[in-house]
This record gives sequence, structure tokens and C-alpha cells, in this order.
Amino acid sequence: MTSPTTREPTAGAADLGPHYKWIALSNTTLGMLIATINSSIVLIALPDIFKGIHLNPLESGNTSYLLWMMMGFLVVTAVLVVSFGRLGDMFGRARMYNMGFAIFTLSSIFLAITWFDGTEAAIWLIAWRIIQGIGGAFLMANSSAILTDAFPAHQRGLAMGINGVAAIAGSFLGLLVGGVLAPIQWHYIFLVSVPFGVIGTVWAYLKLRDTGVRKKAKMDWWGNLTFAIGLIAILVGITYGIQPYGSSDMRWGNPWVLTAIIGGLVVLVAFVYIETKVESPLFELSLFRNRAFAFGNAANLMGSIGRGGLQFILIIWLQGIWLPQHGYDYSRTPLWAGIYMLPMTVGFLLSAPLSGALSDRLGTKWFTTSGMLITAATFGALIALPVDFTYGIFAVILLINGIGQGLFSSPNRALVMNSLPTTSRGSGAGMMTTFQNASQVLSIGLFFSLMIAGLSAHLPAALFDGLTAGGMPDASAQGIAGLPTVGILFAAFLGYNPIEQIGGGALNGLPQAGIDHLTGLEFFPHLISDPFADGLSAAFTFALICCVLGAVFSLFTVGRRPEKADSEKTHESVGEELAAVAAQASGEAPSELIAEPARR
Repeated sequence: MTSPTTREPTAGAADLGPHYKWIALSNTTLGMLIATINSSIVLIALPDIFKGIHLNPLESGNTSYLLWMMMGFLVVTAVLVVSFGRLGDMFGRARMYNMGFAIFTLSSIFLAITWFDGTEAAIWLIAWRIIQGIGGAFLMANSSAILTDAFPAHQRGLAMGINGVAAIAGSFLGLLVGGVLAPIQWHYIFLVSVPFGVIGTVWAYLKLRDTGVRKKAKMDWWGNLTFAIGLIAILVGITYGIQPYGSSDMRWGNPWVLTAIIGGLVVLVAFVYIETKVESPLFELSLFRNRAFAFGNAANLMGSIGRGGLQFILIIWLQGIWLPQHGYDYSRTPLWAGIYMLPMTVGFLLSAPLSGALSDRLGTKWFTTSGMLITAATFGALIALPVDFTYGIFAVILLINGIGQGLFSSPNRALVMNSLPTTSRGSGAGMMTTFQNASQVLSIGLFFSLMIAGLSAHLPAALFDGLTAGGMPDASAQGIAGLPTVGILFAAFLGYNPIEQIGGGALNGLPQAGIDHLTGLEFFPHLISDPFADGLSAAFTFALICCVLGAVFSLFTVGRRPEKADSEKTHESVGEELAAVAAQASGEAPSELIAEPARR
């Protein structure tokens, strides 16, 4: 078997001047920020989007629109990110990154100008969200590789930390931005990305250069095809598995869902076999012989599964129970849920850059291990917390959870990227991002399934007793209590009043005082609190176990401080470099700081 040839770039990072790596960091951080903001901004804006297009997502025929609006972006990025990382290795990471910025910006424009209603609008939005996910996949696949090319080994932890802050913080900022903009006009949640996308696209085109080693190789078409089919089948099966089926609350027994998941697994087994036979595989399985890469990705996978569904559960907890109990109208809960979750973002913002910088000096193992253990401990604390909690305690737990995630995230990314050969950085970064994004979809499916299983054991009886006590006839109350649990869960997730949504005509025959009681802010939150605690305990126990496994895997990584190459040993520290840049800025025009690198 012949080895693929490599081609040296026209310029190395060192040849582009001392400012280039900061240009690369700032642009890729912007790219990751708007990509991850858009992955979550829709979650909090879904009620306003569906009201705006005059479509009820809780009607039986419309649930799939809701699921694809939520999950489509994540599914697409999970499937395509490895292929796009591979393209970056072959044709230039900056070139592929630039293309991603352009696709992302174009799709944001078409999403913002949606002008029609109903199912056609839902299909239009889902289609352009998928295209937006394609652009996001280009950005996610190549940003880490661009940074690894631009920064010396002893500074990559800091760079990955700052970039990681944007990636994780974006997912939380999206909730806040969506909560603010969507009630004003839902189109704004997509329009807000356009100016940043245009600036980022032009800036990346003018300033970013391909400084890594390109690998001239054939595209692994069979590998791409089998990987895409297998992963799409599994993720789509998981997406549809949480919908009701017949008399069951979930569709896991549906032949179509079982065929999709089992068939997807079979195709992925075929994919692994193909990758051992082709000359230039999509997944370089030989990378897993590297202990740091293998155990680093295993820890990241467990951590992502453990925390991937956390956002959804917290949104349901806040919007469906806690905020109404404390006097917030259901229509206002999406915005306030985003605000009350901010401590988690703050914790991550505090710890991720610091842990990245310190891991450059001290090694990664103890940061990643302690980060996972701290995160696991916070899941234990959330299990112990009453459903109607004191916010100060809740905020401290979220803050510590964010700190734990930040301690793990930056050193883990730096560890994995430092373990990769220069010709495989795009592919390796894509593999890492695939594990992370696919595990998020898996986590959401598992968290929802565990929540539905916990709720369905006690919610129907509690709902029947509460409705009859409120004056509703037994037959009507029984009909409502027998509705699928997932509909009630989605109503809470969307910030709708669940009793108003599922009560329908059964409320019409009641006296106004009875209707006011059943649809008020006290009835449903108190009714669901005990059943919800069962589902919450199951979901967070699962998350705790995953985080402990992530800590165990982190212990097996090689956590030594990265060795500096000879050419790097005379480099100034980050602080000295930034001080030098600041000193230069005081005597130069600001444009000098981002002077276009000389072309060779």
C-alpha cells in the first residue's frame, strides 16, 4: 500500500509574523461563537417561531417538524464534520473554513427572509437549518486544526481554551439572545448572525492562510457514504424514538425505529471494515493507537453524553415548573430560563481559558480528571435538590458545573490536538467534533427517554386526580390523563401552558373559576413536581455515571506538558507577546495589528 504524498504549504505560521496566530484565534473564535449560538438560539425561540408561521407543533402531525427544528443542525454537523475536516487536510483548512463561513452566512439570510406560513414554512426553515449546519460543520471541523497549525505546542491549551469558551458559551448565549429577540420578531434570531457572518467571511478570506501541511490523497467515497448513512440512520432513529407510538409513550418498539438504529449500526461496522482497506481513510483508525487521542476522545464522548441533554432538562425544569411557581407567566419563561441559567456560562468563562493556559505548563491529566469529577458531583447535587429549589443554591451548583466543564474542556481539546500528526489535524479535529456532536443528539434522546419513563409511571394518575379535584368530569379527565407524556413534556419545553394545550374542549364546560384554577400558574407545576423528580433523578444519575467514566478515561491519558520544538524554545511567553503587541499598538495604527500576511 502506497502512502499518500504530502505537500508543503506556501508559508508557515512563523513566516506570517507574530500577529498571525492572534488573527487566526480571533477569527476562528468568532466562527465558533456564531455557529454554536445558532445551534441553541432556536431552542428558546421555538414558541415564537411556530406562532409566527401559524403552526401548532404539538398536533400529532407536526411533532416531526418540532424535532427536526431542534435536532437538524446537530445531526448534520455530527455527520459531516469528519468529511469536511478531511477536505481541509487535502485542500487547505483555511479554504474550507472560508467556504463554511460563506455557506453559514447565506443560509442565515434565507432563514431570516422566510415570508410564508404553515407546513411550507416549517419545511423551508428545516431545509435551510440543515444547510446552515453544513456551514457550521466546515467551521467546526477546521477551526481547531487552524489553531493547532498557528500556535506552538506550549500555547495551544490557551488557544483551545479561548476557542472552547466561544464554543460552549455560544450555546448558552444563544438561549439568552433567542429569549430577547424572538418575542420582538422571530426573524431577528437568524438576522442577527448575518452582519457577523459577512464580517467573518471577508475577514477570513483576506487574513487566514493555510499554514499546515496538506495531504494529497484520494477522497474515501465508500467511507464517506457508509459513515453518513450509518450515522444518519442512528441519529434519525433516536430523534423519532422519543415520539409516541400506538399506546406507548415512546417509539422505541416501532419497527422503523429499530430498523434505523440496528441497520445504522450494521452499516457503521461495514464502515470500520472499509477504513482498514482503503488507501486514504476518512477515519484514520491508526490514530486510536495513540493513547492520548484514544482516551482523550473517550473521555470527551462520555462527558458530552453526560452534559449534552442538561440544557434541555434545565429548560423544562425552569419553564414548566419553577418559573410558573414563582409567578412568571408561561409566555415569559423562555427569556427568564436563559437568564437564570447564566451562572453555568459564567463558570465556564472563568475556568476554561485559565485551565487551558495552566495545562500548557502543568499538563492536562489532572485538569481533565478533576473537571469531570466536579461535573459529576454537581449532577449529584441537582438530584438532591428539591424541585421547588432556592435559587441561590441552584445558581451555585450551575456555577460549579460550568467551572467543572471548563476545567475539562480546554485541556482535553489541547491534549487531543497535540497528539495528532500535522497531516491529520483536520481529520482528527473532525473526529473529535463528530464524537461530541453525535453524543449530544444521543444524550438528548436518552435524557428525554429517561424523563418520559420517569414521568409516565406517576403522571397519569396525578393528572387524573388533580383534574377531577378541580371539577372536571371523570371521562374528560381520563382522556387527558391518557395522552402521551411526551406532549406534556414538549409543552413545558416550549413554554406553553400545558393544561391549556392538552385540555382543549374539556375545559369549556367548567365554570370560569375552575378553568382559572386548572390553567393558573400553581396547578400544573405542583401537579408535576413529584413525577418530574423521578425522571430528573434517572436522567441526572445517568449523567453522573457518564462523567465518572469520563474522569476514569482521563486518568489513562498522557498528561505531560507538551514538549517544545527547537524552533519554539526561544518564544516569548503569551503575556510577553501580548505586552509586545500592546506596546506596538501604542505606536502604530490599529490596522497594523491585523496587517495582511505577506503572500509567498
